[in-house]
Amino acid sequence: MIKNVVEKNKNIDVNEDKMNKLKEMFPNCFNINGEFDISVFEEELKANISIVKEGYGLNFLGKNYAKYVASLETETILVPDEENNNKVENENSENIYISGDNIDALKHLVKSYSGQIKCIYIDPPYNTGSDGFVYNDKFNLTIEKLIDVLDVNEDEAKRIYSMTNSKSNSHSAWLTFMYPRLYLARQLLTDDGIIFISIDDNEQSQLKLLCDSIFGEENIVSSICVNRTSEVATNNVIYKHEYMIAYSKNQELFKVTGVSKYTCSRGTVGNHDQTMPEIEFPSGLICKNVEDGIYNQTRKIEGSYENIENLTPIIVENGKLKNSVVLKARWRSSNDMRNYFNNNCQPTPAKINGEIVDIFFESNRFNPTIKKATFEKIDSLFLTNRRGSKELEDLNLSNYFDYPKSTDLLIHYINLVLNEGDIVLDFFSGSGTTAHSILRMNSDLKINKKIHYIMVQLQEKCNKSSVAYKSGYKTIDEIGQERIRRAAIKIKEETNADIDYGFKHYTIKDVNTNTLDKLEKFEPNYVISDGSILDEFGINAVLTTWMNEDGYGLTDKYEKLELEDYTAYKCQNTIYLLNWNISDLFIKALIEKYEKEENFDCNRIVMFGYSFTLNEIQTLKDNLQQVKNIKGINVEVITRY
Repeated sequence: MIKNVVEKNKNIDVNEDKMNKLKEMFPNCFNINGEFDISVFEEELKANISIVKEGYGLNFLGKNYAKYVASLETETILVPDEENNNKVENENSENIYISGDNIDALKHLVKSYSGQIKCIYIDPPYNTGSDGFVYNDKFNLTIEKLIDVLDVNEDEAKRIYSMTNSKSNSHSAWLTFMYPRLYLARQLLTDDGIIFISIDDNEQSQLKLLCDSIFGEENIVSSICVNRTSEVATNNVIYKHEYMIAYSKNQELFKVTGVSKYTCSRGTVGNHDQTMPEIEFPSGLICKNVEDGIYNQTRKIEGSYENIENLTPIIVENGKLKNSVVLKARWRSSNDMRNYFNNNCQPTPAKINGEIVDIFFESNRFNPTIKKATFEKIDSLFLTNRRGSKELEDLNLSNYFDYPKSTDLLIHYINLVLNEGDIVLDFFSGSGTTAHSILRMNSDLKINKKIHYIMVQLQEKCNKSSVAYKSGYKTIDEIGQERIRRAAIKIKEETNADIDYGFKHYTIKDVNTNTLDKLEKFEPNYVISDGSILDEFGINAVLTTWMNEDGYGLTDKYEKLELEDYTAYKCQNTIYLLNWNISDLFIKALIEKYEKEENFDCNRIVMFGYSFTLNEIQTLKDNLQQVKNIKGINVEVITRY
């Protein structure tokens, strides 16, 4: 536990992940020594891709260091809040609240939620000079180490060292802070996912370029202007707006999902130069306000080009076409109509904005009416008079935050991109507006999408002179959690909606120095184990951290596996052995379970290395060979330190 991560981080290669992906896709571009041959790579691409060497991009002091931070694995653990998580309203909740540094939270989340987050909304520090932002990420590298790890010269290393150690709030410091977080955020998004980022003029232009470099400039969705209700005079200009920048992970796959309204339009146009194609209208088509009968004559309007010529008789019976009819006219959407008819009059995509949901005749002119479902677009301007501070006031949490976002803003945009069961992430959770928005959306029968959220908030201390501190809140995350609880109670009282009101709570914790010393000194070759190390972490913290690392997420549950005199822990197809003093009786009982229970097919056992001697580990592996021989199940044994 942690020792493996520490050792890996000591020898981290900033570009290891990217090079592994290149090696997977272009193995021929690597020579016998594992070196990347760029000339072969260019030749590989030349046939299909034009190679541009424009040399344009965003550079800033600390960019290499930011990439280094993004590549490191977290050396922290996830500790479950047992008191909160075992409450009735929370024990089965799929919502998650994480207290701790979001860079560590994101690195934990990537292990289980990579490619699973449909929408991310964040309201990061704006770096206004008065919002308290300073670069305060952990930094423990010497100038010499910076030169070695980042492959930079001494002058640049000194500048990076100075910036990261002086708690700078420069543009470079802010970009160095944001880069690894957005880099990891992109990994978490689904292929059709989207990220919304609130910002103001101080860093808007820098953020846009940063997002271009991480998400790709072709994937920008919109730069939205959000009008604020307050008006602040800045020199000669009234400052009353900020921005929300939106990027998709893949613009080709991203789609707006919310239906805005239905529109009806006539099927003909009055342009004299329009062609007059023939269209066959199928039998059974509804005829509104048309009397039953036979209609042979061509429908004409004096002075108009919107005339319709029927090439076959029109027979209306019981308000529907009895037979198919061929009509000739200057059609508005001839291909759309044909596609609709060819699809057995089921909804089909329209050429422009939305889909055709119905076509019917209305009046004796037999001008077809096209009913279309138009999908609301992500607009570039949002206006609202509703204040986020009023929502906090309604929950008796007023004056705790400056300029909290309104739930209306988030609901408006989030609702446009989400489907049933999607996950929303906010890793600058603050007052908890995003979680409150999700509760409102889920309780609204018109929306009813059963969306889940993951909130992350630093345990930032409240100022001792603040209203929040005087009200008993020591950290910002405490207020955020309380806001969610109060919002849940209020919404339940108002709507009585059957939704997930709870959340699982986890805290990110550093391993203390004494424990790190124990880990460092532990030697696996010893003939004795060290059961005390497990006590340093706690069983639930180890299980939570490892289950997430193994892809089970933070809402899956484990079950106890009681065999003879030993307790193991099982989650899906993985068994976790944590407790020390493993016995031959347990190993025998485990092997029998594999042999006798047909559905017991756990193919992986993960062991807390500090609790076992090498002899105990090997004994287990030798006995598991019997399972492979008899049942053909290959059980992988993983030892973690």
